[in-house]
Amino acid sequence: MPRNFAVHWTKVAEQDLEAIIDYIALDSIDKALSILSKLRDEAATLVSMPHRGRVVPELQSQGVTGYHELIVPPWRIIYRIGERQVYVLALFDSRRNLEDILLERLTR
Repeated sequence: MPRNFAVHWTKVAEQDLEAIIDYIALDSIDKALSILSKLRDEAATLVSMPHRGRVVPELQSQGVTGYHELIVPPWRIIYRIGERQVYVLALFDSRRNLEDILLERLTR
């Protein structure tokens, strides 16, 4: 019987989600709620299929293979798989450069 994982959103990932939804809600609350549901639902699939996402390519090219991502166009859900948990670490627009985002976050 396959084991299920608990999916935990980090504070930073929650802030990412909130910023995205707040921005979209400026234009349409219905659209924002729809996208919120879509992103939450996709992340929830990690409960039973944590390895379904690919290794983050920008990190893999540097030999870092412990981080995965789900693509929910145009967003990327970045996560790490633990023993029995999945930790959602970040959520951002896939059109943005990952290195720029990491630099921005590390220099705050």
